[in-house]
Amino acid sequence: MATVVELTSYPVKGCAGVPVSETLLTEAGLRHDRSFMVIGEDGACRTQRRDPRLAVIRPAIDTDGERLTLSAPGEGEVAIDVDTTSARREVKVFDNPYLGIDQGEDVARWLSRTLGAPSRLVRVPPEHHRVTEGWIPGTCGYADSGAVHLVSRASLDGLNQRIAEAGGVALPMSRFRPGIVLGGWHEPHREDRVRRIAIGGVELGFAKHTARCAVPTVDQSRGVKTGPEPLRTLAGYRRGPGGATLFGCQFSVTRTGKLAVGDEVSVIEWDGPPPGE
Repeated sequence: MATVVELTSYPVKGCAGVPVSETLLTEAGLRHDRSFMVIGEDGACRTQRRDPRLAVIRPAIDTDGERLTLSAPGEGEVAIDVDTTSARREVKVFDNPYLGIDQGEDVARWLSRTLGAPSRLVRVPPEHHRVTEGWIPGTCGYADSGAVHLVSRASLDGLNQRIAEAGGVALPMSRFRPGIVLGGWHEPHREDRVRRIAIGGVELGFAKHTARCAVPTVDQSRGVKTGPEPLRTLAGYRRGPGGATLFGCQFSVTRTGKLAVGDEVSVIEWDGPPPGE
């Protein structure tokens, strides 16, 4: 029986994750996930692709989402009362235009100093409505493409075995920044074939496989790029249509509710016949 072994919310897009033992799963993903993002002077989101130091910025947000604290090694911390009512401004997640609520000068100065470039923090407005593409469409905040990124531990084990066989060093799951990690499956990439899944009292619908960018090459504990792995190894056996390198899957939320580490997993629908255990 597969179960949830890790839950991680990423309140600020591109910044460190916040492990949780239980949370609320909303239509947009784990509570507070990608509710905020850091932008440059042009309103475009900052990501670890160009700003790997985002990884060492650690958010802490209270349950109701009204107070946010950011901290980073050597930079101290900054705390803000979250603004959900001020004027909206135009922002971009890659080439897609959205709106954001600027969170003020104190956090902007702190982020600019920490990242070494002019930066501001915005929050997704309460009226934000975004339709994400996929086999089962959904919605999300400022995430790249979906509400929930799900990976099985077996998939990472299979990847690390290949890296080790080539003389490399095993990598942690944090390189892939999933929201939900499942344990108990022995076959790598079984999540690729899931189409509908129940976890505890919630349900998810498959949207698409996750195409990997350069972010998995960033050491999440140090905020620096480290070399070609894991993309080099993944490219040898995980190429998708069009040449994209795939690892993990994006899911839409079809039933909201509480989610906890230890929750059991039941696959409602597979792509093809159910796999043998």
